[in-house]
Amino acid sequence: MDKKVIAAAVLGLITSAFITLEIAKPSNANEASENKSTYEQLSLFGDIFERIREKYVEEVNDEDLIRAAINGMLTSLDPHSSYLPPNDFDQMKVQTRGEFGGLGIEVTQEEGYVKVVSPIDDTPAFRAGIEAGDLITAVDGQSLLGLSLDEAVKLMRGPVGSEIVLTIFRETIEEPYDVTIIRDTIKPLVVRHRLEGDTAYVRLTTFNDQTYRGLEKAIKEMTKEAGGIKNINGFVLDLRNNPGGLLSQAIKVSDAFLDKGEIVSTRSKHKGEGDRFNAMRGDLAKGKPIVVIINGGSASASEIVAGALQDHRRAIILGTKSFGKGSVQTIMPLQGNGAIRLTTSRYYTPSGRSIQAVGVVPDILVEPRKASEDDENSKKTRSEASLRGSLTKELSETDKKRLDEEEEKLNEKAKLQREDYQLSYAIDLLRGFSVLQQKN
Repeated sequence: MDKKVIAAAVLGLITSAFITLEIAKPSNANEASENKSTYEQLSLFGDIFERIREKYVEEVNDEDLIRAAINGMLTSLDPHSSYLPPNDFDQMKVQTRGEFGGLGIEVTQEEGYVKVVSPIDDTPAFRAGIEAGDLITAVDGQSLLGLSLDEAVKLMRGPVGSEIVLTIFRETIEEPYDVTIIRDTIKPLVVRHRLEGDTAYVRLTTFNDQTYRGLEKAIKEMTKEAGGIKNINGFVLDLRNNPGGLLSQAIKVSDAFLDKGEIVSTRSKHKGEGDRFNAMRGDLAKGKPIVVIINGGSASASEIVAGALQDHRRAIILGTKSFGKGSVQTIMPLQGNGAIRLTTSRYYTPSGRSIQAVGVVPDILVEPRKASEDDENSKKTRSEASLRGSLTKELSETDKKRLDEEEEKLNEKAKLQREDYQLSYAIDLLRGFSVLQQKN
């Protein structure tokens, strides 16, 4: 049974799709005139096609010519619309199920070059140091300038275990440099979780068929580990470098923390067409405070979640501005087992905001940084115990144990600040909420 699936991913993901055919007669003379002009242009295309076949200096493949014409038409619309030959269409279906071959990066196109939206955790590209915002200017020495996004992606594909050399341009480095990567089977761990003291930390790396199920399982496991939800002071939802994925999963993840209200709406160019998705009762976090961390690599489905929780004031959004992809792609199968990925609508947050090219602006701007040496030195302050001639007393075993525990907590906090300043900030924020709630 065919069914329509809307995907909100940078490259688009699918589970199933639909074919729509609409035939309408001209309603007036102007429309008839426009149709006549369109048919003349199509006739021009056929004329050019025949001339290429007859006069081009080398033999050409009719199928390749037509595919190139179709893809050129689609890619001229926006960076996310394109033609998917049968092989690419099949690979996209596999990717949606959460396992695929490649480098482990989500990409888009900018100024003729391939731009990294984000690397996927624990993949060859991630381990090679590829970062969100990097421009890939060449593959194995071949320039990507002038190629479509799909053509560039094809150059980066290859057998598992094979080697590829990417030429990277990064704003913080003066000259482009080469990175050698070994292709591998990508099995991204979609959901990561752990307790950070009294705080439940959940990281979502993408939005595929496994995301909501993994989130639900993670919250149950952490709640059990903590000895009940009462012992958790809040949740950190980490969406940094999450490039998006399935719209349906973004809706489920948002709904997991909302009891009611709109999550997201989509609107097309035809008035009255579009969808609204609303939350149902049930909050997996049981009303506990939530901090969502985002950055420039948080795109599409990630922005839907962040925007919904921000508009409903269900979470504080922390970090840096998100990527800004507010368009929706629909996968439409074609004869011959191929498909087209076409931008069909924009999505809007519950307050009516379009995030397209704007992104989600965090409530609290926190740049990613490590604790500086000055921060470290500032911790080495003088105390009463360090003063010459200060009063001393024998510490009881209880006092010694308490001091040791406090010292261990401070060391753990300092380590987290050095490794992930944004996460450390989010956890401190939730601890502050907890203290205020206890006083009240």
